[in-house]
Amino acid sequence: MRRLAGLLAAFALLCGAAPVLAQDESLTVFAAASMKNALDEVDAAYTARSGIRIVASYAASSALAKQIEQGAPADVFVSADTDWMDYAIAKKTINEPTRVNLLGNSIVLIAPKESKLDKVAIGPGFDLSKLAGDGRIATGDVKAVPSGKYARAALEKLGAWQAAEPKFAMAENVRAALTLVARGEAPLGIVYATDAKVEPGVKIVGAFPADSHPAIIYPVAATATARPQAAEYLAFLRSPAAKAIFEKYGFSFLIRPTS
Repeated sequence: MRRLAGLLAAFALLCGAAPVLAQDESLTVFAAASMKNALDEVDAAYTARSGIRIVASYAASSALAKQIEQGAPADVFVSADTDWMDYAIAKKTINEPTRVNLLGNSIVLIAPKESKLDKVAIGPGFDLSKLAGDGRIATGDVKAVPSGKYARAALEKLGAWQAAEPKFAMAENVRAALTLVARGEAPLGIVYATDAKVEPGVKIVGAFPADSHPAIIYPVAATATARPQAAEYLAFLRSPAAKAIFEKYGFSFLIRPTS
């Protein structure tokens, strides 16, 4: 009887442990579209180390902030500008003490790979409208999407916005704008340097001066409803391993990496 009781206890222990072992541990990350290639690799490295699967949803930061506001189940938010992170904090959907301004970027003028256009000097008096000719200029929606907001700010400062505005094709996010240029549907586009780097169908023909627009900063934070595992994930994003991946894709790392 004693042996039988022991077997039954062991069986019960195994049965009780089974749901824990079978549990699918995951985190949901809402991230700016421009993050996709780099963050996919970072997430794969994190999963290999932790066993926690990352489910990433990529879109314009504006769309993601509003989805979180409407109750979308996200654990972490990575925005391509500080404005939309500030918006989310104001709506109390972000755990503000977890916020870190993690990455930096730059914006560039791109053309299809086969374009004859090359080496455009971007500065005061720069005539983007003339360069576009009868074609369109692709970028994110200048009223909401960070890439578009940065593009408009730069063009306004350089005195090129008013003439070029009618020629803009506003995309729902920066990757959609990138695709328009890669397919030759727009002869010019304004995207992040990191986007141009991962798309073989385009080439960079000019770089916008850093002082022509607000600093491009990617803040990251846990949401107000984040699961406890989010803290470890955020710590990994600040690690030397993540830094190496982000820098490989052209992002600048704005903080001192932590072990």
